[in-house]
Amino acid sequence: MCFAPRTQGFQPGVKALKNPPDSSHLFESGAFLIAQKPDPLFAARGLAKAYEQKFLLKNLRVPMANSGWEHVDVAIVGAGLVGGTLGCALASHGVKTVLVDQFDPGAMTEGRFDGRASAVAAGGQRLLSAIGVWPHLTGHSEPIREIRVSDGDAPLFLHYAYTDVGDEFLGNMAENRHLRMATFARMKELESTLRLIAPAGISHMSESSDAATLHLSDGREIRASLVVTAEGRQSKLREAAGIKLTGWSYSQVAIVATIGHEKPHNGIAHERFLPAGPFAILPLPDDAGVHRSSLVWTERAESVSAYLALNDAHFLAEIDERVGGFLGRLSLIGPRFSYPLSLQFAHTYTKGRLVLVGDAAHGIHPIAGQGVNLGYRDVAALTEAIVDARRLGLDIANPDVLGRYERWRRADNMMMAGVTDVLTRLFSNDVAPIKAARDVGLALVNRIPALKRVFMRHAMGTTGDLPRLMRAPL
Repeated sequence: MCFAPRTQGFQPGVKALKNPPDSSHLFESGAFLIAQKPDPLFAARGLAKAYEQKFLLKNLRVPMANSGWEHVDVAIVGAGLVGGTLGCALASHGVKTVLVDQFDPGAMTEGRFDGRASAVAAGGQRLLSAIGVWPHLTGHSEPIREIRVSDGDAPLFLHYAYTDVGDEFLGNMAENRHLRMATFARMKELESTLRLIAPAGISHMSESSDAATLHLSDGREIRASLVVTAEGRQSKLREAAGIKLTGWSYSQVAIVATIGHEKPHNGIAHERFLPAGPFAILPLPDDAGVHRSSLVWTERAESVSAYLALNDAHFLAEIDERVGGFLGRLSLIGPRFSYPLSLQFAHTYTKGRLVLVGDAAHGIHPIAGQGVNLGYRDVAALTEAIVDARRLGLDIANPDVLGRYERWRRADNMMMAGVTDVLTRLFSNDVAPIKAARDVGLALVNRIPALKRVFMRHAMGTTGDLPRLMRAPL
């Protein structure tokens, strides 16, 4: 996602704060939120959402004692974007599934829980549609019709349009809270084969020859043929299983916020590469007549606290200087968030009756907007492996079954990790010869339609060895 070149209204001369204080210690424990002055409209919308969430989540959680849910096919730890989607995918295929999450479902759908929005690629949308989640996003997603990529104030740029590859949009933007609400709504429809236990902590996991047991912090137990960890990058089950990680920090932090703007975005995603890291404006659906976009502003870790400490007027001035005015007057909607950026990958995705999906298996830089889409491809591949094994009467934790999943997903995940790592290092600097080379590269790709289409289809997740749930409907 990208930015228009100067001829599209961007202004050069982005300024950085002088000698900002060191803030690296603030980011060691993950994302944090910067509270802003109360926004009456934001608060009112939040209250309305609270009533909606209470209705959707009523009776979704289940007590375990003598409930018939102490023995299941699959137990998933983590009911976020990837874990919740996997639960819905398995349950929609008749696989008896329990989801366990440490957070209350109502809290997970509040605007202050997670400020991010996700670019759901076309392949991911196919998955969500196939398992019945996508209809619950009606009115809460925005099609990505075009992507514009530029390098600072260079006149050369790269432009993608969905019409170049067919009639499917390049993707859809949706706030993470709305994606969670959609999965929770679908869970309610699948209550004969799916249950959510939350908030609940995990004490430990044990295994026998024919099953695994999740021991909850409150003493309850869940016996399952297979346990899936979708806990994210800090997965406790992965650590307890002794699965090793390789990874490194980029010494960058993503500042995330939702902005309002005077002019419409027209479904165009923009990404502008700056020396400190990419600066992206991603289209969101209008809300009560307000044009909105999700801002992902990557900065060096040592500079971030100074930017986050700015008042709204100065913070918006910094944004406007990087955007260049093409969206008109800007406003800040809700709080600001920050997320430290790193790369990591697990040495194996399976061990015994435990399997890893999403960020528990791999975490990448958001430069290409592919993080959640890799997780969705994990979901589709693991669902297919489990459903096929059940049809053949096999143990779903059979090494051949889980080995099929790992072989299917590891190459794709590692390739994307490598691509994003190279892009991050290539574009997060202002070295003149490197900048000149990458600008020429962007221009060349832009002038070769066949090559552009290859890149677009990969980004859309519609090429390669696709699981059935991600293939185009016949």
